[in-house]
Amino acid sequence: MADKLSRQTASDALPSWRVLLQRLHLTVRAPDVATAFEFVARVGAVVTPLGRQPDLDVRGDVVHLAVSTEQAGGVTEADIAVGRAVEGVVTEMGLTSAPGTLTVIEIAIDAMDIDAVRPFWDAVLGWDVIARNDVQDPLRLGPAVWFQQMDEPRPQRNRIHLDVTVAHDEAAGRIERALAAGGHLVSDAEAPAFWILADAEGNEACVCTWQGRDPVGAD
Repeated sequence: MADKLSRQTASDALPSWRVLLQRLHLTVRAPDVATAFEFVARVGAVVTPLGRQPDLDVRGDVVHLAVSTEQAGGVTEADIAVGRAVEGVVTEMGLTSAPGTLTVIEIAIDAMDIDAVRPFWDAVLGWDVIARNDVQDPLRLGPAVWFQQMDEPRPQRNRIHLDVTVAHDEAAGRIERALAAGGHLVSDAEAPAFWILADAEGNEACVCTWQGRDPVGAD
């Protein structure tokens, strides 16, 4: 099995892509819907010989792509090859990427007994339980639900919060806008991996990036 690359290595290898969670993401804006579908067709033509296929989502004139190697739990050299092939198509067609629009949402549930609550969420959502005991949509259309181990009951705080993962160069702007909209900073102790923010009534969201998550010395 191919080795997983560090997030820093993956980010450096494909400057127009962004690392969010364990995947490489690219959003491309086309001048019209027809061009968007032409772009998708040309992407298919260049990546098929590589034996890989990124996830593709077309919304009007916007195309979102994401790629990773699930068995490795992250990005591998094979994913970098796919990304470079896609970048070639972007350049040839004169299209532009829009990294500031990238957002991946996770729902985090704090639990004393994860094994007791996880089956409920798996059943009610009808999704699959995969790595890290996340409950994830097998089509990757809905947000993952993950479970954070609590050491003691915490009734004074909401036990469900959103993890909002953005491009590393988008985080500061996202936080600034959230604070200007009436939010407040709960903690930046783990920044730049994540900042904990809350709305006016204390409901929390973590703005997350890939930075600060790779082991020290990872390539």
